[in-house]
Amino acid sequence: MTQTITPQPGILEIALYEGGQSKVDGVSDVVKLSSNENPYGAGEAAIDAFRRASYELHRYPNTDHAALREAIGAQHGLDPARIICGVGSDEIIHFLCQAYAGPGDEVLFTEHGFGMYRISALAAGATPVEVKERERVTDVDALLAGCTENTKLVFIANPNNPTGTMIGGNEVARLADGLPPQAILVLDGAYAEYVEGFDGGAALLEQRENVVMTRTFSKIYGLGGLRIGWGYGPKAIIDVLNRIRGPFNLSNAQLAAAEAAVKDQAHVTRSRTENTRMRSWLAEALAEHGVPSDTSCANFILARFASAEEAEACDSFLKGRGLIVRRVASYKLPHCLRITVGDESSCRRVAHAIGQFKAGADA
Repeated sequence: MTQTITPQPGILEIALYEGGQSKVDGVSDVVKLSSNENPYGAGEAAIDAFRRASYELHRYPNTDHAALREAIGAQHGLDPARIICGVGSDEIIHFLCQAYAGPGDEVLFTEHGFGMYRISALAAGATPVEVKERERVTDVDALLAGCTENTKLVFIANPNNPTGTMIGGNEVARLADGLPPQAILVLDGAYAEYVEGFDGGAALLEQRENVVMTRTFSKIYGLGGLRIGWGYGPKAIIDVLNRIRGPFNLSNAQLAAAEAAVKDQAHVTRSRTENTRMRSWLAEALAEHGVPSDTSCANFILARFASAEEAEACDSFLKGRGLIVRRVASYKLPHCLRITVGDESSCRRVAHAIGQFKAGADA
């Protein structure tokens, strides 16, 4: 790049995002447990809707996403007029930074928080500010202490990725009420559906003008390959975000599949039930092998090893057996591996392999 043609400040500070690995050279029987995908896939209703949409690929999608917003609103008891849909919840996060943060502004998030918060802040020219967690749990006091007159956005994922931990509603409310008046609290609920009876912060939002909630169809709904997400917030904020949203940001196929998916709550319930069952089993199995983890409220477990070297060695051991998990050194957790909760066969296979690794390491 020449000295006269340069990107906006902050862009070159962004490290390229690396998704979960999906293949291992020389290994054919691979189990991917690196991207927190639903091992049971999408529901039949969503698949059928996607298939039908393929017959109208020549048609432009509608620009207001009305049918999908109505379906989301009906399922969650929300006002459809205050819902915005995007290309995954990532796009909603990007909209928020683009609309409310810029040069001289600060965007807060926790030290083990989702990597897109930093990326979207830098892309907007804002300053990312990382705040310490308390034993891999969001620390409300630390976030409040980190706020300044320049703070415009505060992001927390609840449950958090990659730790799997979450904080209760009273703590979230205390955070929202303690923020400076110019700041917006963004509750990232990508994994909210994995917590029985949890609304992702929707009730809290109805009582405040400084809170926005984001959600996704990529996790429990099994539509990660289609990239669909949504946000909910005060009407004034949603109006601002819609002004920078591309008019055709979601295709007909995306809209149709997501609408069918949100109406198919039987698939959601089955996925949550199986995830809860196998998550508990996997955590206990790993603990028996000397690999602890915090109580996870999501569809993955953050396995902790004695050192970064041991975690890397275990990762290599697993890859050699066709098991792909996620290293999380980029999240300041070099001694950990994030393991997606797969189906029963996958969970038993990865637990057995880690047991073999530990037995060999301890011998």
